[in-house]
Amino acid sequence: MLWTVLFALLLILVLQTQMFVCLKELRTRHSTLSFSSSSSRSSSSSSSYNKTQQRLPGAIIIGVRKGGTRALLEMLNLHPDVEVAKAEVHYFNVEEHYRRGLDWYRSQMPLTSSGQLTLEKTPGYFASPPVPERVWNMNPAVRLLLIVRDPAVRLISDYTQVLHNRLTRHKPYQPLEELLLHNGQIDPGYKALQRSLYYHHLTQWLDVFPKKQIHVVDGDALIRDPFPELRKAERFLKLSPRINPDNFYYNTTKGFYCLLSDGHDKCLDESKGRPHAPLSAQALRKLCRYFEQPNKMFFEMIGRSFSWC
Repeated sequence: MLWTVLFALLLILVLQTQMFVCLKELRTRHSTLSFSSSSSRSSSSSSSYNKTQQRLPGAIIIGVRKGGTRALLEMLNLHPDVEVAKAEVHYFNVEEHYRRGLDWYRSQMPLTSSGQLTLEKTPGYFASPPVPERVWNMNPAVRLLLIVRDPAVRLISDYTQVLHNRLTRHKPYQPLEELLLHNGQIDPGYKALQRSLYYHHLTQWLDVFPKKQIHVVDGDALIRDPFPELRKAERFLKLSPRINPDNFYYNTTKGFYCLLSDGHDKCLDESKGRPHAPLSAQALRKLCRYFEQPNKMFFEMIGRSFSWC
């Protein structure tokens, strides 16, 4: 009888030991699987964070038309942390586009990783009244770049582009002075003139955005010597200083700076640097006098001045 009891106790002890070992193995396996699953989720999350995707712009070149927006865009695209929309999107200033919504707008953007800046430029934004509030609604923290040049020169360049487009389609177009002057005086209704009233359009933007979110680029200086203006733009966009003077060289044939990156050069297309349409000295003097007060108001708004006219 005693031996029977001892054998039963020994059997129970062996079974308890085996059960303990099995439970320990199960815990180990569960812990390994949990760690593996957690690591997989972490890796997946990290991969999702770092993968390239189309993002809404963190910065927009809003204008001005014929002020050097394409040159500024291409130059900023030299920076490894900047990706640009290749075409003007006209999302905020064309009703048909705006009705398509932000998903459509995002689909027009380039692929970027999480650490890169998406940049687009549409110079028509600057003079379009509904645009500032629409941009704010998209992203109140977006950074805005405004490149300006002598408003008289900008006007002539504006006319020259329209004239070229009309002649290409074999359509007639009035001489510049006929559009600019009415009874010998500047016609304030001329649209190209209105686009050069920078203070008027900037007022609409400053009604919505703080001044610190709008960086004014000197378009004339960008043509003469690009690097200093690009360095200022890098600082404004909170980019590391990666663009340097070696990225630019002066093309004597074209008469302006071209870009150089990784041994490859790129010049703006033939429409840039096109000879301007003629304007008499007398009409130019009237135009410069007309812009004196608007220019002064613009200088006061931005806290700096330019040598225009």
